[in-house]
Amino acid sequence: MVRATTFCAAMFVLSTFATLAEAKDTKVVVTVETARQETAEATKPPFEGKRASVDVAILLDTSNSMDGLINQAKSQLWTIVQQFAKAKKNGQTPVLRVALFEYGNTGLPAAEGYIRQAVSLTDDLDKLSEALFALSTNGGDEYCGQVVDEAITRLDWSKEPNSYKAIFIAGNEPFTQGTVDYQQACRRAIQSGVVVNTIHCGANREGVDGMWQHAASLAEGEFFNIDQDRAIVHIKCPQDEIIIRLNAELNKTYLWYGGREEKAKFAENQVAQDANASATSESVAVGRAITKAGRAYSNRGRDLIDATAEDEEVLARVKEEELPESLQAMSPEERKAHVSKLAARRAEVQQEINRLAAEREEFLAKERQRLAAETGDETLGDAVVAAVQRQLAASGFETEAVSE
Repeated sequence: MVRATTFCAAMFVLSTFATLAEAKDTKVVVTVETARQETAEATKPPFEGKRASVDVAILLDTSNSMDGLINQAKSQLWTIVQQFAKAKKNGQTPVLRVALFEYGNTGLPAAEGYIRQAVSLTDDLDKLSEALFALSTNGGDEYCGQVVDEAITRLDWSKEPNSYKAIFIAGNEPFTQGTVDYQQACRRAIQSGVVVNTIHCGANREGVDGMWQHAASLAEGEFFNIDQDRAIVHIKCPQDEIIIRLNAELNKTYLWYGGREEKAKFAENQVAQDANASATSESVAVGRAITKAGRAYSNRGRDLIDATAEDEEVLARVKEEELPESLQAMSPEERKAHVSKLAARRAEVQQEINRLAAEREEFLAKERQRLAAETGDETLGDAVVAAVQRQLAASGFETEAVSE
């Protein structure tokens, strides 16, 4: 595969790909119960929705040498996600789900190939961000063939016709390590309709010799090599402070529903992932806010505004004790009116964020063009965004470039 051309306006991961602050030091080791949960997830029926679907699995090497890669992912998650938010098929934004795996970390069970499924395919981008920021590095033995095979086996990939399904695997050791033949794994992936894109962290020649390029060619994907230790350049824009303030207003429009603990978790995690983005940089926080103003950031099944937008009858079906406390004392008519009022307010805030985002993209495009002439190296986000644009277009989606 020919190395992809850098999109100068793209600097992002799945503010992706779903905030890919320093990583937490804790490591979640797969327990028997976790393994049972993951097995159950793997046997779930395939997702079937009304809109076109996009399923992406991000496979990150978390061995000792990969701290830079993880930091790039955190810095660029929301820019990658914005790429999907801009994509459309038949005039509709696709249903986006992202999964996250880590591999090559000797803190994980050797019997499982030092692999952990951190998040199954989910449309909950806050959950994805939470898992990404919890990653830390240790060890390792990196078994690329096995983690690709695990992603194909465990995930409930969409069966929707003309969907976009892709794996992005990043690491630095030869692709040939481990007992699972990478060639069989990659052929199995493309036979399942899943493209495999490989991102080698290091010199191009090492990536070619280590079979990263060959693996991508087997699964109709693209091969990239990046400098995982390259610092992400965050450009301050005139619109940033206003967008961050509007994000706080946007958060006030969410009506989380479900069990008591679930509602609290949804609300707390949204704020926590805002904080993770802000702790990384102001531009990452802005990227997350812009993502939240688009359709890729949807909390249907968790938030009454998003749920009602797709199903007007959902409010009548939610049990009273599962409603937000502010709605429980209201009559059905009052609840409906309150949801409509907050939906209108959200649309107003999102419209203003999107207007500012368009102005910001113009500013960034000029700055990126200048910086690209000075550096020329790709980051994780550059590689993912470039491949996503081309592959979405090949799958019949209409795409638009996204800055930073």
